[in-house]
Amino acid sequence: MLIVQKYGGSSVADGEKIRNVARRVAETAATHRVVVVVSAMGKTTDGLLALARQQSEDPDPRELDMLLATGEQVTIALLAMALGSLGFPARSFTGAQAGMRTTAAHTRARITRIDADRVREAIEKGQVAIVAGFQGLTDDDEITTLGRGGSDLSAVALAAALGADVCEIYTDVDGVYTADPNIVPEARKLPRVAYDEMLEMASLGAKVLQARSVEFAKKHDVTVHVRSTFKPDPGTFVTREEREMEEAVVTGVTHDRNQAKISLLRVPDRPGIAAQVFSAIGAHNIVVDMIVQNISRDGYTDISFTLPRGDHSRAAAGLEEVARAVGAQGILSDERVAKVSIVGVGMRSHSGVAARMFSALSREGINIQMISTSEIAVSCVIEDKYAELAVRSLHDVFELGTERSAAAR
Repeated sequence: MLIVQKYGGSSVADGEKIRNVARRVAETAATHRVVVVVSAMGKTTDGLLALARQQSEDPDPRELDMLLATGEQVTIALLAMALGSLGFPARSFTGAQAGMRTTAAHTRARITRIDADRVREAIEKGQVAIVAGFQGLTDDDEITTLGRGGSDLSAVALAAALGADVCEIYTDVDGVYTADPNIVPEARKLPRVAYDEMLEMASLGAKVLQARSVEFAKKHDVTVHVRSTFKPDPGTFVTREEREMEEAVVTGVTHDRNQAKISLLRVPDRPGIAAQVFSAIGAHNIVVDMIVQNISRDGYTDISFTLPRGDHSRAAAGLEEVARAVGAQGILSDERVAKVSIVGVGMRSHSGVAARMFSALSREGINIQMISTSEIAVSCVIEDKYAELAVRSLHDVFELGTERSAAAR
């Protein structure tokens, strides 16, 4: 078999952990061909970001990518050395050397193609190929990074390009759970999750996999196995949807406290206003999530939307000029919000799920500020201080700690 393994920062946080990963890779390499994708050691990326902000409050994105890409380069070299000491020849590659080509959107580039010839050559020579995750190269030979969790995307993309049998994502958790076990002790590990469910869970706050990596896996039919670096037990397979997956109405509860909300107050209700507002946001490469526009009153309306908390200041600053240009009364910002969501492919064929969610939050005295729905998910924006209470309540209401939910019965 050809197996792509990815190890996150917590798995390679120090020299001893890198040696542990080397031993794990060696066990697999004894019987299979292996490509390894690694992140920077521990909190290295956070440390580099802190250094950058000591020099500039708003670092140049190109130079920031130049800096951040160094973290993974340390890890790949150390892991190659560790494997060599165990008698397994290994070859390390930066993202650029592995043929990872990307767009030019610094700090959040997207993969355009992979020319993985050098990685294939290493595999054919019997070497373990070790690739730096999170990074790539534009067609103009500029170093880029793929955004938070980008090593997951690197691994899945390489698995697709190489035609790997499976992409194993090793992390400090042993699989995908019905909720965050740190908040809900009775949360249950899921043996299998459909691509669509995992995509929703990742985009709605589950920290196990980066959403873009799941999207890529679905598009290219890559089987992903989420496993623990520290336990040999099977984890959770992320794969095609199967019929029995619809038996459970709700598969999991997610939450995201990295949210902020911005409202434009009393905006003139005429065509083109929303386009102006969100064009200004898009020009700053900021991803907007939920959008709500109120019913027009006296020719005016309010527009509210959510976005990552870290992008809040840039978005608010960019909107000041737009608000003046369109004649809005003002801007109202709130960084104390969170998003809680329920996810499950079974929602497609069951009614009343949203009502049960809203009733559960109401019983806890939690006010819903915004609502968003998809075919297999319902999300609510609430006050940040109620996030954990909401997750526990919803997990109980849909009986996710048991093998079957009450609705499925």
